Amino acid sequence: MRNVVASIVLTVLTLPAILVLLLGALFRRPEAFLAYGVWMMRVGQRLLGIKVEAEGRDRLDRRTPYVFMCNHLSFLDAPALVTVIDRPVRSIVKRFVFRIPVFGWGMRLAGFVPVDKEGIGEGRKRIARASGLIREKGYSFLVFPEGQRSWDGRLQPFRRGGFFLALEAGAPIVPVSIAGTFELMPRVSRRVRRGHVRIVFHEPIAAAGFSPETLPELMERVRAAIASGLTS
Repeated sequence: MRNVVASIVLTVLTLPAILVLLLGALFRRPEAFLAYGVWMMRVGQRLLGIKVEAEGRDRLDRRTPYVFMCNHLSFLDAPALVTVIDRPVRSIVKRFVFRIPVFGWGMRLAGFVPVDKEGIGEGRKRIARASGLIREKGYSFLVFPEGQRSWDGRLQPFRRGGFFLALEAGAPIVPVSIAGTFELMPRVSRRVRRGHVRIVFHEPIAAAGFSPETLPELMERVRAAIASGLTS
């Protein structure tokens, strides 16, 4: 019943989002649409009985754009993260998401980066666009370096794309550990259980000083930090 009620309420709240989107486009304030989306996620969490606890946000500088890197357990990860990160964040997402009415349009307005297909050439284009937004507009980006949700709740091998983004943008990486979302909504489930989510923001790791040749060392440092928050 909680899942049905949450779906109905969030659908109703989509209607005012159209007005927020139009006003954001008119006054060039994409953050307004992002803020409304975050508020909707908080409403959804309350309706579903999800409590999100976060620690380590005092390690972050509000003025610094970061590349946030988090382990990926569930569809609930991104909604939980955006409600506790202390700033609007963008991401690189599959282009089909931009076809979703209202929210796809808002993501395009807000500076989310679409990707058509996998491949080296496509990866370089999306990284170049995202890194330009970090440098020129001070945007922060959220990346799941595993590339997909875990099947068993364990940390998977990392892909390099997000690390190249941090190198090209010169942005520090914030390792983030999330726990609890796998139990609430594993990859094989479409229902959300009631429960707690724990998020840990670790000390930022500077990408400056690393190069493509030393990328494995940077990846291992980030992976170790994320793993440390999953066992404590």
